[in-house]
Amino acid sequence: MSFRHRVMAAVTLTVAVGIAAVCSVAYAETRASVLSSVDQSLLHSARANSGASDHENFVAGTSFQLVLANGQVYPPSSFALPLAVMSVAHQHAPRAFATVASKGSIFRILAVALPIGSEIRCPQEECVTTADAAQLFTVEITGQITELKHLKLRLGVIALIAIVMAGFLALLVSRSALRPLTRVTDDIEGVAQSGDVSYRLSELGHDELGRLRRTFNSLLTSVDDSQQMQRQLVLDASHELRTPLTSLRTNAQMLPYLSRMSADEVEQLSADMTAQVNELATLITDLGELARGERSEGDIEDIAVDDLLGELVTTARTHARTKHITIELESSPVTVPARADRLARAISNLLSNAVKFSPEGGSIRVHLSPEQLVIEDSGPGISVEERGRVFDRFWRSPSARSLPGSGLGLAIVEQVVREIHGRIIVGESQELGGAAFTLKFPSTGGHAT
Repeated sequence: MSFRHRVMAAVTLTVAVGIAAVCSVAYAETRASVLSSVDQSLLHSARANSGASDHENFVAGTSFQLVLANGQVYPPSSFALPLAVMSVAHQHAPRAFATVASKGSIFRILAVALPIGSEIRCPQEECVTTADAAQLFTVEITGQITELKHLKLRLGVIALIAIVMAGFLALLVSRSALRPLTRVTDDIEGVAQSGDVSYRLSELGHDELGRLRRTFNSLLTSVDDSQQMQRQLVLDASHELRTPLTSLRTNAQMLPYLSRMSADEVEQLSADMTAQVNELATLITDLGELARGERSEGDIEDIAVDDLLGELVTTARTHARTKHITIELESSPVTVPARADRLARAISNLLSNAVKFSPEGGSIRVHLSPEQLVIEDSGPGISVEERGRVFDRFWRSPSARSLPGSGLGLAIVEQVVREIHGRIIVGESQELGGAAFTLKFPSTGGHAT
């Protein structure tokens, strides 16, 4: 069933239920009003019989009988007595109303209890009861019941006509109301068929359809940006791979001439090829890490950042000894929800970056608090003009282009920080004079343990 048909069915069903409820209430109220009027007439007759000296106050068409507790009726009744009447005759209830049918006619009866010794008005004189009994007042309501049946039939016909009209109106309304949605659907199908994510829907209106258009446009913008980033990543990766591959091919072409080279030249060639292979391996690893994006695999768990930082600083000190660089660590117990491997990679990249740019015999200071992680170095620092680009993919400052690296390390750091909903800030170290990277933990995530 299409959405339009579901809307029609829902509207028609709602109207049908409403009409049925209204007709049912109208019939019930009318029937209750008719029976209430008849019951009031019977009560009036009962009061007249008990208190009047003659029958002038009797309601026209009302007759009365006497019902004894043993079931005898005076004068005899033409219909079977309901249990409610016998219950009144046995003095179990003061009075009771009932509706009975006899020989094609319908009667409404009122039974009033008469204890022993009750005085009642008889046709000729006053009578005194000598046993428990009930006085029965009867009025024929065949005409009223017939009219109620006709009313029920008329209400049913009216309800049926109203439901048919509601279905027709629901068809017209659904066509009119869903026409804008149909146009939006056609536009979306057109985008799906053409693959043109640069197309944008008209965002006129502030209703639900306008919101749908804006949401879909936002989705198209995200897809377009993602595709552009993928294309740019491929272009940048191909450019970065070209240099080490060219150098590696050049060195490989020298392999047939090894016999003509000196031992030092062979050793230099081997070292160059090893460095180029390592550079390619690092670049490919960084590209794989970067391609994982913010939806990386693995479970998010509470990471003890102080323990993780201690292990990473120990590893960084091993590399720093070759340049006689000292690394000072000051940390507090901190727990952050993250993926362990991703957070370790981000912190490791920041430490490796500090070691790379610190001079011989330099210093690195690492400070961990519940709010942030700060890594400072004594290198040349980062100029204000370059700070806005340090997290761009494959970007390296002019002073760093001669150093090994893929230009992806800080881009991976920013990606991981976004993943844990934190912030990364680059600035200048006031004490060491070099760069200072501050990783701000999320306010709802990082906490002291």
